[in-house]
Amino acid sequence: MIKAVLFDLGDTILEFGRIDKTRAFLTGARSTYAFLRTHGQPVSRFPWYFFRNLVRLRTRYLLSSLLRKDFDSLYLLQMVGARQGVTFSPEQWEQFAWLWYEPLGRYAKIEEDLAGTLETLTRMGLKLGIVSNTFVNRASLQRQLRELGLLDFFPMQLYSYELRVRKPSPEIFRVAVERIGEPAQHILFVGDRIDNDIRPALRSGMQAALKEAYTNRGKKIPPGVWTIRRLAELPALIEQVNAAPARPGLGASAEPRERTASSEGAVGV
Repeated sequence: MIKAVLFDLGDTILEFGRIDKTRAFLTGARSTYAFLRTHGQPVSRFPWYFFRNLVRLRTRYLLSSLLRKDFDSLYLLQMVGARQGVTFSPEQWEQFAWLWYEPLGRYAKIEEDLAGTLETLTRMGLKLGIVSNTFVNRASLQRQLRELGLLDFFPMQLYSYELRVRKPSPEIFRVAVERIGEPAQHILFVGDRIDNDIRPALRSGMQAALKEAYTNRGKKIPPGVWTIRRLAELPALIEQVNAAPARPGLGASAEPRERTASSEGAVGV
């Protein structure tokens, strides 16, 4: 039986799609530059401020990708700011980090009545959590989830920069199982990436549902995986899974064919 559902964040809960990251970064640079000047902090001319921060971020991102270890963007901002003589309170640093992230966050869309779907899953007695690869600080992500009315549905949130490992590392899935408090075989992992979400979830002993997205279009889906177009399909899917007779010796990762869930919740095996 499924007793808990873990979600990836980007392009699963928050649908970003293909975005112009440089444009979003430019908007963030303008907002943070104005914030520094408004608060009387030392700052160079804007073109140099923009270019230096862009190079710094891309370098750190490339390094974290190579090492498979995400960095804490807020800590990075604080370290760089300290060297430049910036003196902010903790609350101001969180606002500063938010101003960097907000332009990117504006691209995010959520399903209509996603809160209703999550409320249904909660009423079904399911534990919900988030497991995401990100260098965006928890404070910024929680602020976005709060503004979308989703934060309270996810008492367990696990972000890769906090563990210094990222999906598909088995360690982050092990910690997720520990924190959600259910055996792996009773957990459904929902994500949009076959490499980072689905395969490692299956290897960890979880069940898995792949949400349709541009990140998995045209890719071969592993056997034993449900496919969904919308998160709204999950309540009916889980009800049918939990109502089905147990099949001794056959776990989710051992199913012989792909599973699908239609928008009406029908499950095909």
